Amino acid sequence: MNPPNSRLPLRCWAEIDLAALERNLRLIRASLPAHMRYVAVVKADAYGHGLPQTAARLMHAGADLFAVATLAEAATVRELGPGWPVLLLSPLLPEEDRYLAEYDLTATVSSIEEVDRFEAAGRVAGRVISVHLKIDTGMGRLGVWHEQTASVYEHLARAPHLRLAGVFTHFAAPEEAAFTSEQRRRFLAALAACQGIPLDSIFVHADNSAGIETMSSATPFNAVRIGLLQFGILPHPNSLLSEVHTEPVFSFLTRVGLVKSLPAGYTISYGRTYTLGRPTRIAILCAGYGDGIPRAVSNRAQVLIRGTRCPVLGRVTMDQTIVDITDAGDVRCGDEAVIVGRQDQAEISIAEFSTWADTIPWETLCSITKRVPRVYRTVLGT
Repeated sequence: MNPPNSRLPLRCWAEIDLAALERNLRLIRASLPAHMRYVAVVKADAYGHGLPQTAARLMHAGADLFAVATLAEAATVRELGPGWPVLLLSPLLPEEDRYLAEYDLTATVSSIEEVDRFEAAGRVAGRVISVHLKIDTGMGRLGVWHEQTASVYEHLARAPHLRLAGVFTHFAAPEEAAFTSEQRRRFLAALAACQGIPLDSIFVHADNSAGIETMSSATPFNAVRIGLLQFGILPHPNSLLSEVHTEPVFSFLTRVGLVKSLPAGYTISYGRTYTLGRPTRIAILCAGYGDGIPRAVSNRAQVLIRGTRCPVLGRVTMDQTIVDITDAGDVRCGDEAVIVGRQDQAEISIAEFSTWADTIPWETLCSITKRVPRVYRTVLGT
């Protein structure tokens, strides 16, 4: 049964184009060498796109492995289908260990202590648990320090209820070519120090869509983690995949709740941070920071109304945002306003909006709150 509010008109919403998501996956895969496997990163509710809907479409499109952050996210993916490996990128709490076997999940191993814990969980469950060994090559977060990889791998190889399904690292600054090259060198050296590691039969991944500069079959890398790019948001410009022309999947829209005129010299919103320099028609939008428009974009951002860029005036408030519609024509109550996305021939990208907010697209997407319904478009088309 649908909740009562599902029948109410939308005041603000996010549109998720699942057809574009599928086209993006196919474009990305076509740009990679044939042996390269696709790791779909869908943590944080698939970057705010909706985990169940997004993962289901990526399954249909042919993702090889799903990477998540939490046990709850992993369980959600597993409930969608039994056939896909699901990798937990974050550390597990001890009381969560038993669910690795119950949900057939893959854990990240960063220490001998975790090897012992996961081995115990597999022994109690009477089954083998898959793990990926993470190597810290310079991120300073998860992973065994690269110079100590061999000792942890040897301990892991002796654990009868664990199966090594992958090895990986995480680049700290993909835009810094020299340091990324050093991290790659450390990773390869760590693997070389592990006697008997079955690189031909496991996932070997270091790159995400922002970090790939070259793809050579001469290296052991056989998988790439794809996050933002599958949602149509371009990675670092030096990335190999920056040449893949993916489509935006996410749009953020609201509606005009009120139109009024104010005289020159009038001040706008809390703190009176903006003073009108001319007689101005304003629109009060039905979304604010309670929906995911951060206060940081106050007096900086623009929205699209009737295909015209309309500046945000004054501070964004919890439930409303005020914009200048003087030059936007005959704007009326109920008109759509695009916060992120396209309208007519105009577009405001996630990257542009994030710049106004002094943040990054990852945070922008994750900050669109649960008060904002997600509306899914599913037709594949051409």
